[in-house]
Amino acid sequence: MDAAFTGEQEEIRRTLRELLAKRSGPDEVRAAVDTAAGYDPELWQRLAERLGLPGLALPEEYGGAGCGPAELALACEETGRALAPSPLLATAVLAAPLIAVLGTAEQCAELLPKVASGALTAALAVPGGSLAVALGLTGGDPDWAGDGRAGGMQARPTRDGWTLYGEAGQVLDGHSADLLLVAAHTGGFARSRTLVFLVRADAPGLTRVRRTALDGTRPQATVELRDVPAELLGTDPADVAGALASVGRTAAAVVAAEAVGVAAHCLDRTVAYVRTREQFGRPVGSFQAVKHRLADLYVQLQAARSAAYYAAWDAGRPGPGEPGAATLALAQCLETARAVTGETIQLHGGIGFTWEHEAHLYFKRASADELLFGPVHRLRAAAARSAGLFDGHGSGKGAAA
Repeated sequence: MDAAFTGEQEEIRRTLRELLAKRSGPDEVRAAVDTAAGYDPELWQRLAERLGLPGLALPEEYGGAGCGPAELALACEETGRALAPSPLLATAVLAAPLIAVLGTAEQCAELLPKVASGALTAALAVPGGSLAVALGLTGGDPDWAGDGRAGGMQARPTRDGWTLYGEAGQVLDGHSADLLLVAAHTGGFARSRTLVFLVRADAPGLTRVRRTALDGTRPQATVELRDVPAELLGTDPADVAGALASVGRTAAAVVAAEAVGVAAHCLDRTVAYVRTREQFGRPVGSFQAVKHRLADLYVQLQAARSAAYYAAWDAGRPGPGEPGAATLALAQCLETARAVTGETIQLHGGIGFTWEHEAHLYFKRASADELLFGPVHRLRAAAARSAGLFDGHGSGKGAAA
């Protein structure tokens, strides 16, 4: 692995950081969160037109930049640093790669160029709020889509295609997406299998409600489908579980890098604050106890950054990659973000505890991401199982040993 970034990658980081510094400060973030969409559509279009951000990791044949997970992770590290609300994670990290893996040639040709241009946003809806399980991050119940029974998402064949019935919660940007990718079970209980379906935003019988979330910069919605007409993504049969696991591997690396951006911004702001905030006639940062706490956070952040970059590099390699690398990196980065954002509130003293301070926005992001993609102990347990550390049945080197 070459740990050095290329000139093109550094340019992505620099350009994105400059743009977000101008258009996504704390006031702009709060204003965007309060809109119906939950983000600034004008900023999203600028990110699409100037940087090609939605299509950064899509093939050039579909209007994308032809980059990989490393560039996407680098970009999301910067969006995490600015806490910029956007459909980037839902559209470019979760939905678009799933279309590319499962979709037919016609579906890819129709949808992916629109995604790359920023004209189409999409969201992945899985039943029961089981996003981490569906993406293969935490393991758990193999019948997360409901196993064809009540409480899940069910697909029924019709003369003209398919209809869907069920409910999905915690759908990222599900209230504003132009297209929903819905995972549902088909067939009866004995022959049930999970497939992915395309549902247009204007489909009859579709209800989408934005819910109050801990992290307002990461909008979530409840999606209800009552005999909603849908189009099968790809063909039947399809390796949906394998496709979701592949998307989950990249998503874990990207969310890990985003968490690094969150932690890095908070640490930078905290260091700057303790240098100027005085107590007992001297800067707070001159006290040895404060220095030790900041040094520990810095070491933890650098270790998390290394893990995130390795996971992004590993996700870009052909094949299954290093067992557990992405989930282990995600666990480390989520834990680091939670630790750094918590210390940010503490070290800012009284002002840090006020609800209006931007430290709370970052703390909520760190906490909410662990609820969505974790928890950390399950991520680590899943990584250990995939590496075969405990039972000898994993797919990695540990299993072979």
